[in-house]
Amino acid sequence: MAQTIAFLEEKLAHNYNRRILCCYVNDTSKLQIIRIKNIPDFRWERVVFPGQRLMFAALSEAKLEISSSEFVTLLLPCNKLRVTENLRETTS
Repeated sequence: MAQTIAFLEEKLAHNYNRRILCCYVNDTSKLQIIRIKNIPDFRWERVVFPGQRLMFAALSEAKLEISSSEFVTLLLPCNKLRVTENLRETTS
């Protein structure tokens, strides 16, 4: 398992300029399995519990495949899940 994680991190490091930070929230009451499969030589899969928020790095062209027992598999472009920094001024 450690070799696999190291390999994936190395693959992302080589494509650093195309990497984006993404956030996915399972807003259903069902367990979901999410995966990225459209990037050659790159496999990534996680189980997401109901209500769980998951942040991850992905290549900008990646597509997130979402599966659960209640619906047919959905595909979301990771660009739609991209986290953008929103700074708010605070007053003391």
